Amino acid sequence: MGVEDQALRQALTDYTRVQSADEALAREFLTLLEEGGIDPFTRERLQGHFTGSAWLVSADGQRALLTHHRKLQRWLQPGGHADGDHDLAAVALREAEEESGLSGLALASAAIFDLDKHWIPERKDVPGHWHYDVRYVVVAGADERFVVSEESLELGWRPIIDIANDEDESMRRMANRWLQARTGAA
Repeated sequence: MGVEDQALRQALTDYTRVQSADEALAREFLTLLEEGGIDPFTRERLQGHFTGSAWLVSADGQRALLTHHRKLQRWLQPGGHADGDHDLAAVALREAEEESGLSGLALASAAIFDLDKHWIPERKDVPGHWHYDVRYVVVAGADERFVVSEESLELGWRPIIDIANDEDESMRRMANRWLQARTGAA
């Protein structure tokens, strides 16, 4: 197991200390990491693979940039496939830059912000599969002018307080986690 895989293992362990309710989910991510066989950081592992996403917040921490995902037809955080990169924090930052066109983005921390395992439906010649999404906080610089990429139908800065009431459980969870961390609530 390489250095980056060991770092991910440690980050998952650290995450469960903070988010103890997610311990069973983190164990699923650890199992995927340690399974062997086809590299779980590539799309070739058809049953499921790692992805990296960014909870992309404004410099003042009040808004998050969301993408209206072209394929999934939903408002989501920027993110995507690792494509062989075992550094998922770097994947999250790269995807945020590519999908937003923003310059001056910075990874807030190497700590995992959120984990989400979600099903991706079959599409053309790709069977349905699981995404093991590891999410990190990415902070925007002063210039918030974004550029819509080919992966998105639209981008938009949304108040995090509004996302906290989103119909999507995953978006709601990240918004509430962010708001709790900012207010110091447990």
